[in-house]
Amino acid sequence: MHENMTSTAEISSGKDVAYENFPVGSWLLPAHLRPPIATFYDFARVTDDIADSPILPAAEKIERLNGYERALLGGEQHDAAYAKAHAMRRSLAETQTSARHCVDLLAAFKQDATKLRYKNWGELIGYCQLSAAPVGRYLIDLHGGSEDNYMSSDALCVALQILNHLQDVRADYLDLDRVYLPTGWFAEEGSNVTELRARQSSPAVRRILDRALDGVDDLLQTASAVGTAIVNTRLAMEAEVIYAIARKLAVKLRRNDPLGPRVVLSKGQYIYCGVAGVARAILHR
Repeated sequence: MHENMTSTAEISSGKDVAYENFPVGSWLLPAHLRPPIATFYDFARVTDDIADSPILPAAEKIERLNGYERALLGGEQHDAAYAKAHAMRRSLAETQTSARHCVDLLAAFKQDATKLRYKNWGELIGYCQLSAAPVGRYLIDLHGGSEDNYMSSDALCVALQILNHLQDVRADYLDLDRVYLPTGWFAEEGSNVTELRARQSSPAVRRILDRALDGVDDLLQTASAVGTAIVNTRLAMEAEVIYAIARKLAVKLRRNDPLGPRVVLSKGQYIYCGVAGVARAILHR
């Protein structure tokens, strides 16, 4: 274990399940699968927190994330610093689920440690395929689905990730000097990323934000089949709820300025999305 680490490689961002845009291990999912889903979330959260730390240097982030990967794959077996990776490894063995989705997440978080700018939409989508799509793929695998179910799930997860980037666009820039919005778009609009310091979007930044939301709308069009593509009924209901949340949040981000107060759904809007999503899933069964 690195000499700068104490009893754990963890570092907290203060984010938890209440911060997420989607329900984590909700009552919609089978009770016996909620513990492994919680283990997966804990693993993803702790490793994402390392990548998002504003105080750790990039090299230290990479070292810690590499330790989590070794522990996940069977190394570092006596190192308590990586307890959540050991728990994830045991959970994967118990559920007979592949570790590849966790490895993809770690690849994304290592990228976060060193890559602070994205030139174009394709680069951003490539990142989200590592940082977001594995979440849906893990859940599909856990519920006995197949790779045939991945396409609409990938689109939904990527759309949610980009919506999260838009929610945090100012904080990511100020705290981490990280900008996910394509730098090529800023150049095309005669703008630059320093405009993200402002508390209000300039016309150029608003056009860039709307362009990203146009891309999200395209992704959600592909994701619209997610409820019918997933075979497991309870996971389909969960996916439809998340789809409804993504749709509602995309609309709200068009109506509100992400450079102002963080744009989130109200409790009433979440309840509406829950009811609408479950109803949509039942109608499609």
